[in-house]
Amino acid sequence: MPIRVLVVDDSMFMRRLASDILNADPDIEVVDTARDGAEAIRKVCRLRPDCVTLDLVMPGQDGLTTLRRIMAECPTPVVVLSAHTRRGADLTVECLAAGAVGFVPKPSGELSLDLEKVRTWLTDEVKAAARSNIAGITSPIVSRIRKGRHPKGASDKIVVIGASTGGLQTLRAILAALPADFPAPMIVVQHVPTALFSQSLTESLNAVSEPPVTLAANGQVICPGTVYLAPGGYHLTVEPWSNQRSPCGTAKAGTTVFHLEGAAPGALSPSVDITMQSVSGLYAENTVGVILTGMGHDGVAGMRSIKQAGGKTLVQDESSLVFGMPKAVIDAGYADRVLPLCEMAQAIADAVASDEAGGAPRQEGAALV
Repeated sequence: MPIRVLVVDDSMFMRRLASDILNADPDIEVVDTARDGAEAIRKVCRLRPDCVTLDLVMPGQDGLTTLRRIMAECPTPVVVLSAHTRRGADLTVECLAAGAVGFVPKPSGELSLDLEKVRTWLTDEVKAAARSNIAGITSPIVSRIRKGRHPKGASDKIVVIGASTGGLQTLRAILAALPADFPAPMIVVQHVPTALFSQSLTESLNAVSEPPVTLAANGQVICPGTVYLAPGGYHLTVEPWSNQRSPCGTAKAGTTVFHLEGAAPGALSPSVDITMQSVSGLYAENTVGVILTGMGHDGVAGMRSIKQAGGKTLVQDESSLVFGMPKAVIDAGYADRVLPLCEMAQAIADAVASDEAGGAPRQEGAALV
């Protein structure tokens, strides 16, 4: 049975163009369209589509307000279409925090005559959203780290988290559960198209995280207790500091800095695999790898490199909004622990505090994976 989609946009042209693109995929059927937020809510409740594509800028009730009402009145997976601008990026991140599963930036503004350029992106996001875990969208809950159950003082460990579709809600829930004195640096690799969206994402994460969240920069020294977000459009690696290779004049011998390299056009960026392989090559058994919600298999090679280096690997279970990236790592046999979202922050703290190397893969509360 095809995925049933409701297309919401105030422009008749954009409704027709988006519908034509989606209907061209044999696995998708546009069951109706709506030209404003009020009509969208009525049709969502009546038609019960598998997914909604939602324009953000509409007269009267805007996309964000419409999304919040959909999630409150008739929870449905939503993919937002946004302008590729700073304002569009900010609105997109607000929508992701409010429950949208994914987003697709319009290539040339609100009236994108060239929406065809993102045809594959749009259809992939719709398919992922339709298969997403709606319970995880509406109530991403993570238990705060228990008193006395988190490491104290500076740590030699480093945490690398990979996420994609559905990542913002999941990351916000995990970071909100961490204490301000979390001792290890943490690198977050979340798939985003450009650094423009990364900046908005950084601000959203910083609003709920006690450890400070910052956008990683070329030559930046990696410090304990800080969360670094890999910028979109680049691949992020780590390297020992040297005067010749880093513009950071405050680093000392033995410290580690970031290196950014522009990703090729059309490449998946930032790449979870590239960052994890780089970090495990430098930090070896002190690396803690985490794979969260997302479609695809980015992170499999990275988690393999962490396992081979003697580090620890944690993977989200089927509580993932999109159980693609986590399942790929589990199926490949590179997960030391497979956990529900509610236990992930504590598991990260335990891995940082432990001196033991990664063990055999196991599902929490069950037999070995």
